[in-house]
Amino acid sequence: MIEIKSQISHPSGAITQTAASPWVKRFVSLAPAGQILDLACGYGRHASWLLSEGNEVVALDRNTEMLSELERQGARIVLHDLEPDAETADWPFADNLFAAIIVCNYLHRPLFPHLLASLKPGGILIYETFALGNALFGKPSNPHFLLKPGELFHQMASNPSVAMQVIAYEEGFIQDPKPAMVQRICSRKAPQGTENDVL
Repeated sequence: MIEIKSQISHPSGAITQTAASPWVKRFVSLAPAGQILDLACGYGRHASWLLSEGNEVVALDRNTEMLSELERQGARIVLHDLEPDAETADWPFADNLFAAIIVCNYLHRPLFPHLLASLKPGGILIYETFALGNALFGKPSNPHFLLKPGELFHQMASNPSVAMQVIAYEEGFIQDPKPAMVQRICSRKAPQGTENDVL
């Protein structure tokens, strides 16, 4: 079993939480069997936890700092920059590929249609990131990197060829792991909810 520390130090000296998000832990069991993509995985808190739970994990990031450790743990590594510019996305994956895609604390709006397309039928998207109002509590504070009210919910319709069923959605203030304004969603690639969408 992989030991997961509760925090790690960045080269800059900053401390980062490495415990998996409670939102991710709550909903990942709803995913069908198959590969799980940890998108913009950073220091690998979700990829490490998913691997420790016996999942097949693809970890993508543009920085190499944690990727070699995740590869050692058993993840398939993809070193890739998703953002050629602010208006487009360089998406490296095929449609109907992943059982789940997890995105936390990352926002590049042109990716949303690709995320939905790359879920296999019945696959789930678990997304959690910062929202407008977060500037009151720290970084990020640039509105470009903050979701507008209701935006994450509406992005589930960003790909007209994909039907998404929202299982759970929250928008508001959280205290832990640090005070922040967030939006978070769990949504299934399906035309309607099923008995598998256990809350």
